[in-house]
Amino acid sequence: MSREITTYASPGDAELREAVKETRRVNKRPPHPALILAVLATAMFIAALDAFVVNVALTPIGSGVGETSLSKLSWILNGYTIVYAALLVPAGRLADRFGRKSGFLAGFGIFTAASLGAALSGNLWVLVGFRFLQALGAAVLTPASLGLVLTTAPADRVKHYVRIWAASGSLAAAAGPVVGGLLVQISWQWIFRLNLPIGAAALIAAARLLPSTQPHSDTRIPDALGGALLVVGVGSLALGLVQGRDWGWSSSTITTIFAIAALSLILCLARSARHEVPVLDLKLFTNRVFAWASVATLIFYTGFGMLLLGLTLWLQQAGHWSAIETGLGVAPGPAMVFIASAFAQRLAERIPVGVVAAVGGVLVAAGAAWMALHTSGQFDYASHILPGWMVAGVGVGLAVPTIISSATSGLAKDRAATGSAIVTMANQLGLVLGVSVLVVIVSSATPGNSAHTFATAWWAAAGLIVVSALSALGITSRHSAMSAA
Repeated sequence: MSREITTYASPGDAELREAVKETRRVNKRPPHPALILAVLATAMFIAALDAFVVNVALTPIGSGVGETSLSKLSWILNGYTIVYAALLVPAGRLADRFGRKSGFLAGFGIFTAASLGAALSGNLWVLVGFRFLQALGAAVLTPASLGLVLTTAPADRVKHYVRIWAASGSLAAAAGPVVGGLLVQISWQWIFRLNLPIGAAALIAAARLLPSTQPHSDTRIPDALGGALLVVGVGSLALGLVQGRDWGWSSSTITTIFAIAALSLILCLARSARHEVPVLDLKLFTNRVFAWASVATLIFYTGFGMLLLGLTLWLQQAGHWSAIETGLGVAPGPAMVFIASAFAQRLAERIPVGVVAAVGGVLVAAGAAWMALHTSGQFDYASHILPGWMVAGVGVGLAVPTIISSATSGLAKDRAATGSAIVTMANQLGLVLGVSVLVVIVSSATPGNSAHTFATAWWAAAGLIVVSALSALGITSRHSAMSAA
């Protein structure tokens, strides 16, 4: 009898246990998408911030590591940008294939650990090495984070969530000098120490809140040789742009570097056109919105890179402002970004998104033009700089989140991380190009002609951003345009 009871009771117990598990699973509420967005936007802000935060801190860092050569110190900036730009697309491709949560946690973990190493560095090249590692982590977490935004946002809020994510990166780009100027008042190491508590808290929150995404069904490793060619090509292009002035634009070294970049990128494109699992998915560019958004991003950030660094240098050279004064002088522009970004969401519900982005670009160009028109030997921040810079901040808030959200919202979910990586790479290459062009223009200034030189640079930035605004008109899909009409 007892055996018979045991035989019949066991299935019931198993069913009861399964029922309890199912009840617990149902009753466990998933985290609110806004909490997930907060974690992802925080990570994006910190990663983007580190690309700009050292702009006003090179001199204090040089004093700390015993180096005074500006060309050598510039590698603290340029090394990060080159590695970040070169690795974005391969990292995004791998995140699409093998899971975005794992990629995000790994990337953010590397970034945070490398920040500790940077803070402890007492030698310039050791610091540059840890900056390389920071850029590696940022390149992994950036596309994975946007992919997670796209897959966790409510269906009717995807573009709104992407705008917030993009605005966090834009705000970081403009706020870098502010944060850097404040932190170096304590010590230059705090530029990197700040990442540690924020990174640790965000990692814990991400591990608990982020859903475990399923890897793409095609688990073949993306084209390794194509990825290597892309890294060499983008890295060489960025290196040539960054070092062209110091090494000589017509020197054999720079010529060779650009030749390597061109050959590597051509071979990468050729392999990507034929390979079954390409690292650079050329089919993405058959999406008209994505293609125009990539072009608009590249041109916009070329102009914006000239505008932002030019402003920083002008405040320090013409106004003789300290790092903290420069940071606070830059602050009003980024303060407008989030406000304008929220306004852009409402505008996009009434008029085509391409028009919203184009209006934003025109405002940035108008701000640059105001600064160029009022640049003279007499320095007056309140009337010559501030009005134009605040208008430019509004334009950034309208243009950048709109372009990025439009670029990725129409992509298939299994290509979201790769697509965001390509757009972000265009962003970084634009910044490198803009900084390089600005350095060429400013370095040509004579002692009594600096005002005219900076005005020329800001006129060039305004012209580029107008071209970007025209390109942004192409991001309005035909369906959206018909709906708006």
